[in-house]
Amino acid sequence: MTTPEPQLQQQAERLPFGALLALAMTGFICIVTETLPAGLLPEISRGLDISASWAGQMVTVYALGSLLAAIPLAIATQGWRRRTVLLATIIGFLLFNSITALSSSYTLTLVARFFAGVSAGLAWSLLAGYARRMVSVPLQGKALAIAMVGTPIALSLGVPLGTWLGGLVGWRMAFALMSGLTLVLIAWVLIKVPDYPGQSSSQRLALGQVFTTPGVRPVLGVVVTWMLAHNILYTYIAPFVSAAGLADRVDVVLLVFGIAALLGIWITGRLVDGHLRTAVLMSLASFAVVSVFFGIASSSAVAIFVGVFVWGLTFGGAATLLQTALADSAGSGADVALSMNVVVWNSAIAAAGLLGGVLLDRFGVVSFPWVLLALLLISFSIALNARVSGFPAGARHGNTVVAGH
Repeated sequence: MTTPEPQLQQQAERLPFGALLALAMTGFICIVTETLPAGLLPEISRGLDISASWAGQMVTVYALGSLLAAIPLAIATQGWRRRTVLLATIIGFLLFNSITALSSSYTLTLVARFFAGVSAGLAWSLLAGYARRMVSVPLQGKALAIAMVGTPIALSLGVPLGTWLGGLVGWRMAFALMSGLTLVLIAWVLIKVPDYPGQSSSQRLALGQVFTTPGVRPVLGVVVTWMLAHNILYTYIAPFVSAAGLADRVDVVLLVFGIAALLGIWITGRLVDGHLRTAVLMSLASFAVVSVFFGIASSSAVAIFVGVFVWGLTFGGAATLLQTALADSAGSGADVALSMNVVVWNSAIAAAGLLGGVLLDRFGVVSFPWVLLALLLISFSIALNARVSGFPAGARHGNTVVAGH
């Protein structure tokens, strides 16, 4: 007796929410672990007897670990079973957050933070490909949107959560609680997340082959320009909104951004598989319009809140859209391409901090909207011209060949 085709179709289209949310929790831990020190600088500086600026380097070395490790570790673990790699990253967070919580040595703390960043670099190169392997091609975009939902939650709540925990239980216990959360996640992954084999040696592509695959470079070009624009504004949001009298309401501004970003992920989940190109172009165009709006009305608190909400909508689905486009373009080299994305994305964050600082010192926050506009027009142009490879028109066809799927 055979199962009727409609029933098979319904079963095939069921999203594995438990497994995908475990990936989302992994992303949440990556971001919160990175941002936690930012809300705890006074407590950490007192606890380790260092200045606040030295305590801030805990964020720097974390980012450095992610940048340096993502590509080599993604390549080195291509042949490993996928759940083994995922568990290795989570255990890394457990170990290095625990060391951070217990360490009384600043040097040891920095080493632990560096290797926590290494774990994050490997995790980010893995999560998107993992989410895509759990579902059929027509649902890959929706699956990735669910797996990425932890990112905007962590971005909007990470620093406030760290500050609140630091005041409530102390900075060491805050890191210990993160370790406790990873223990729960390890059990969650073992119970809910399916395992897949790694790639055989014949399926693996060299770094250069992946980079020169049609579509990969345009997508990475959009990543660097879009994220550079986004992070200039996000990093220096406090001085930017001060002109509108919102210096003491930055937390509310970021909350509005976070809520809008969550809504943006939901919208993206509905659009990414059928209208990826349109969603990318509309997001970039809308962010560009917001930049002009900010340039004209940056002294208005109402304008700031409206603009931040639209900006959050455009950013919420960015990770899903760009990683989907990159993985589609890279085919069997998706994991390596996604590790490149980690490096490019984090480099854009670092560059935004430097460029934004220069702009702030030399020209003031009034220069931000117009620099953003220039970057977004470049990004839009790259995406618009990548109509064959990178951001093709129409529904996704899933140009992916992933081992074991």
